[in-house]
Amino acid sequence: MASKRDYYEVLGVPKNASDEEIKKAYRKLAMKHHPDRNQGEASKDAEAKFKEGKEAYEMLSDAEKRAAYDQYGHAGVDPNMRGGPGGGEGGGGFADAFGDIFGDIFGQGRSGRGGGGRQVFRGSDLSYAMEITLEEAATGKDAQIRIPSWDNCAPCNGSGAKPGTQAKTCASCHGQGVVQMRQGFFSVQQTCPQCRGSGKIIPEPCPACQGAGKVKRQKTLEVKIPTGIDGGMRIRSAGNGEPGTNGGPPGDLYIEIRLKKHSIFERDGDDLHCVVPVSMARAALGGEIEVPTLSGKAAIDIPEGTQHGKQFRLRGKGIKGVRSSYPGDLYCHIGVEVPVKLSEPQRKLLKELDDSLKKGGAKHTPSEDSWADKLRGFFQ
Repeated sequence: MASKRDYYEVLGVPKNASDEEIKKAYRKLAMKHHPDRNQGEASKDAEAKFKEGKEAYEMLSDAEKRAAYDQYGHAGVDPNMRGGPGGGEGGGGFADAFGDIFGDIFGQGRSGRGGGGRQVFRGSDLSYAMEITLEEAATGKDAQIRIPSWDNCAPCNGSGAKPGTQAKTCASCHGQGVVQMRQGFFSVQQTCPQCRGSGKIIPEPCPACQGAGKVKRQKTLEVKIPTGIDGGMRIRSAGNGEPGTNGGPPGDLYIEIRLKKHSIFERDGDDLHCVVPVSMARAALGGEIEVPTLSGKAAIDIPEGTQHGKQFRLRGKGIKGVRSSYPGDLYCHIGVEVPVKLSEPQRKLLKELDDSLKKGGAKHTPSEDSWADKLRGFFQ
């Protein structure tokens, strides 16, 4: 007993080291001195140090054993007096640390345990696309959707075995649902390929559910669409995904919102945009025009000489988003409409108007004259 080195010294950590610091120190030591990584003459020394580090970690990673060691030294954890390194209590310290070091390398996922040591898996999430109108997005709504659901199979009472028969313990994993696999100097644990983690084999599957123990149904779900939701957002309905395996929790349902194309408005966050067509004469003369909003009609005054593309802003006439304190704005873009399919008298009147405007000079068409000046400069 006296020949043993201090466990803290073995791992190279101070006596007040945290559990995480102890684990990191052991990881480093295990990677360095593992026998499979040290061949030849160095193998014996590496193996001794590896075992020494393993023992130190098993003691210091267990809170009860560490407290006894801190108080009584090696005598406090003597296997002849206490549980010792190989004892049943607190076990798994080394395995946990070893799994932390190597498990991720092989993509080994962590899962819970069900009764009898079987692996427990959470059910998969489901996705449902819901298309709503802009008006529904602005005001919110209560909707009903039909989604797949699973019920216990009545003929086999959820066992998956043909009535009159029963499942048997998997011979590969002995009902544990996992098997140990060795890859090089790594020993990893993975789901049993024979029973897929259930720990049982069904020799004669139930014909009604093909051994699944569950049958697919459709159920109606009430969904509340919040006010101001936007396209691309998702609503989470907890526990309405696929059922878990071996008693694991179900997944979630994610309802993806899609906005139908609106005939008038385009949404940009909390703001709305629309194009308001205005006749050439009205744009030139100015005056009051009527514009639509989601809550009804509104009126705006356009000045004389309003040009195509001119934007008018109506504050608070947009949408109040789900995370917004105030509604957005409505932007009305003027679209000056050029008359088409003119009669001869109309063409004559327009020609007279055009001639009259040209006589007035650039004051009537400032943009056109400015453009003409730029072109002359460009081609010189």
